[in-house]
Amino acid sequence: MKRRVIITTAALIIMLFAALLSGCQKTSQEPSFTLDNYPKVDGSTVTIPLSEAVAARLTALSPEEVRPHILHNKTHQAYVNLINKEADLIFVTGPSEEELALAEEKGVGLELIPIVSEAFVFLTHAHNPVQGLSLDEIRRIYTGDITNWSQVGGPDLPIVAYQRPVNSGSQTGFLDLVLQGLTPMEAPTERIVADMGGLIDAVAAYENGPHALGYSYYYFVVDMWGNENVKLLEINGVYPDRETIRTGDYPVTTAYYAVIRDDEPEGSPARQVIAWILSEEGQRLAEETGYVKIK
Repeated sequence: MKRRVIITTAALIIMLFAALLSGCQKTSQEPSFTLDNYPKVDGSTVTIPLSEAVAARLTALSPEEVRPHILHNKTHQAYVNLINKEADLIFVTGPSEEELALAEEKGVGLELIPIVSEAFVFLTHAHNPVQGLSLDEIRRIYTGDITNWSQVGGPDLPIVAYQRPVNSGSQTGFLDLVLQGLTPMEAPTERIVADMGGLIDAVAAYENGPHALGYSYYYFVVDMWGNENVKLLEINGVYPDRETIRTGDYPVTTAYYAVIRDDEPEGSPARQVIAWILSEEGQRLAEETGYVKIK
């Protein structure tokens, strides 16, 4: 299947990153919108705070005033809405195979522009003595080769490995960033958790013991949900935090993207919003909202 996915155009890269690196972008150059002419935005759960902060800044309103107009329908539906021209701009992780197939079927090209850095993280119960896993161990766990924590230096307990539903943003990230072509074992229905927060709580509460393993995105675990009964695991000996994500030392880094259709006109409101997010001021706002700025 031919993938019509563009990771920015050359002109956009030059314009946006030149501004970012030179530090010449000024507040006075911000685009100005009203709620009536602001682009129709959709996206994932994890990008809601960023989406609200950007809309508030560019409309000179408060986050509370813009919140009813920023409706994120989660990753898969956001892609569907963009492809069907029911959204102008979405803030999401990368597309799944099914989403790419839908775009191809509809004759739509997608343009992906990375706007903030992110990490794909693994978590377990806070009482689990295991501090980290290697990527190879994670792959062997999720393909069914490793089934007990004792095989990775932990207690003699079965590993309860949670997954997310197909086409969820974190499941797509898991398949693309971690398994990379391997087929995960089929998880029992009760171990497929519909939402990211539910997965974290399931890992935290599973029989009040350190059996469980799960995954998510760093920002969601640390800044949006939070649960003192879970801990993040080192991967290949590197703990995920803002510094290791920013430097790329943490081995499973990715990005959140601003995604538009590739026929989006130059200078459109959606492209103006993306350009501002990648400016010095836009990246500062992203950091103030808790995200890690893009390299």
